[in-house]
Amino acid sequence: MLRSPIRFCRACAAAVEHRIPDDGDTRVRAVCPACGTIHYENPLNVVGTVPVWGERVLLCRRAIEPRRGLWTLPAGFMELGETTEQGALRETREEAGADVALEGLFTLLNVARVGQVHIYYRARLLSEHLAPGPETLEARLFAEHEIPWDELAFRTVHETLRRYFDDRRRGCFGVHTGNIG
Repeated sequence: MLRSPIRFCRACAAAVEHRIPDDGDTRVRAVCPACGTIHYENPLNVVGTVPVWGERVLLCRRAIEPRRGLWTLPAGFMELGETTEQGALRETREEAGADVALEGLFTLLNVARVGQVHIYYRARLLSEHLAPGPETLEARLFAEHEIPWDELAFRTVHETLRRYFDDRRRGCFGVHTGNIG
């Protein structure tokens, strides 16, 4: 399992059993023998942006684990009650103190081994003013040749940046999907 298995029912607090439910499901689930609740565990969404000012891209140096001290695009876990767009805007403000205008979905990358889906939007910075939050050591704008490729925190960030610069050279931005092993 990718996360700690569910041990107690969220509905009645009884100890759960891990088995295939009797409802025709084909996967092992946490099933409550007391009230019958089936607990589903689903991937988490990570949402963020590729913020751009002119020819430069905004990156944040992480102040938290995992991968403290390495560079990333502003992104984080989506919250309940928000859309992917709202989450991407919130994470960009929280991590970089940057205001952006979204310019469209850019990458959707499955990271099945850790139960996550990473979603990045292209974004235009509305000013050069940055005010990094507590999760960020430093926020900086980088030209393509300045990107610290060997110091990027996550493979999804590397893949998103690579595709961004490829599309920019072509003069046409697409939506990219893929799987990160």
